[in-house]
Amino acid sequence: MSARIPAFDLSAQGIETAADLHWNLTTAPLVETSLKRGEGHLAKDGPLVVETGKHTGRSAKDKFIVRDSETEDTVWWGDVNASMTPEHFAALREDFLAALKGKETLFVQDLYGGSQPKHRVQVRVINELAWHNLFIRTMLVRPEEEKLTGFEPEFTIIDLPSFRADPSRHGTRGETVIAVNLSEKLILIGGTKYAGEMKKSVFGILNYKLPVDGIMPMHCSANIGPEGDTAVFFGLSGTGKTTLSADASRTLIGDDEHGWSDTAVFNFEGGCYAKMIRLSEEAEPEIYATTRRFGTVLENVVMDPATRELDFDDSTLAENSRGAYPIHYIPNTSAQNMGPVPHNIIMLTADAFGVLPPISRLTPDQAMYHFLSGYTAKVAGTEMGVTEPQATFSTCFGAPFMPRHPSVYGNLLKERIAKGGVRCWLINTGWTGGKYGTGHRMPIKETRALLNAALDGSLNDAEFRVDPNFGFEVPVSVPGVDAAILDPRSTWDNPEAYDEMAVKLVGLFIENFAQFEDHVDEGVRQAAPTAA
Repeated sequence: MSARIPAFDLSAQGIETAADLHWNLTTAPLVETSLKRGEGHLAKDGPLVVETGKHTGRSAKDKFIVRDSETEDTVWWGDVNASMTPEHFAALREDFLAALKGKETLFVQDLYGGSQPKHRVQVRVINELAWHNLFIRTMLVRPEEEKLTGFEPEFTIIDLPSFRADPSRHGTRGETVIAVNLSEKLILIGGTKYAGEMKKSVFGILNYKLPVDGIMPMHCSANIGPEGDTAVFFGLSGTGKTTLSADASRTLIGDDEHGWSDTAVFNFEGGCYAKMIRLSEEAEPEIYATTRRFGTVLENVVMDPATRELDFDDSTLAENSRGAYPIHYIPNTSAQNMGPVPHNIIMLTADAFGVLPPISRLTPDQAMYHFLSGYTAKVAGTEMGVTEPQATFSTCFGAPFMPRHPSVYGNLLKERIAKGGVRCWLINTGWTGGKYGTGHRMPIKETRALLNAALDGSLNDAEFRVDPNFGFEVPVSVPGVDAAILDPRSTWDNPEAYDEMAVKLVGLFIENFAQFEDHVDEGVRQAAPTAA
């Protein structure tokens, strides 16, 4: 085990603790320790099943970035990126370090954020829970053992669910806190057991760092076709980003977070974090198979205490039940977590209004418009307090994780699309036949057929019509797909009601995009929708 303990230890970072330190444990001992400590249970086929308590999703309103000379002019301040004073953070750091000093046991992992060596960040994560340590080891890129002895972190994350923030002392909203100090390269997470806060904190780091070097950070999944054609899938949680990228006929690069450099699309992570609610073996066989593997961590999945059978349809604990598993648990994954620069960009949206067609072809200007708009529906359980889908605009398909102004990422995307002649598509995995509540979700079989036609190039030979509301091109017919579904207006019982809803949605797009008009050129402004 000594080879897994770095010379640059906690004391070298100024962290004092008398705790029994468990350095860079692998999967089996972390599972074993979690079970011994009563942190979770082993399901029938081997995964570790845990509960996160009241926090079953991200606590977006409890995240803060320290506002100082480093971040004053580089962070996009506002509702998404709330500020914390250096003084409040200093008090918080003092109390976190005092809490660490009194712990009996701590678990430490040294990991990489980013698979392309030139563009990755070295991250140290300190946990009080063994299963949290297993989670982050599963989700990030794991260094070779010989690299651990000389490991020196650039960023450090301390995650203490038992810690309770004090709003008067720490400047927080309540007892939960995710505080990011980009100058001190320290992230403090307290008052929540939701493990996803750790992985998204690393994503935020890379979203801040990489644009300086001209690297495009992306909230997306990515895979490679048989001809070496990389496809990138943008989308928020619940739009199909993980599901559609886990295709046995294509090589998976990753399911959630990537960078686009001059030479590659590279995964930020070494694992996948898939939604488990209503998971079925028929619809998602590759993901379903991971729930029968030792080493998978299942959050808030209901399990029979006697038989240890899992019930993915039971949302008693959470709508946002999740599974974390190493990426190699999915068949046909990239050994390097990397692929060539992309041929196709897919923007995924779950349209709760039932207005958008299931697939549309975008010009580069339209692609930038829809990337900056980031329209979708918040899916139940993804964030605290969201109990049913709500229409939302999340710029860059990941506003909560983007520290810089959206135009930074939008311009990077447009430049790379133009440089590579990339084809761009908008796919609606949301509602058809009416808005949410009257219509139904787009059949995944139809979505896959349309996606495959886009990726294999056959869709380029189809006949297209111009959508009267959004101006993008929509195929008139695609082999193997019901032509009626391609014209959303025809799927509504009342076409006039569709027209009214379309006008409403167009208005929402125009109202939302007003904030970006001064940051884009005329071609992108002209890509805005107009009500028919």
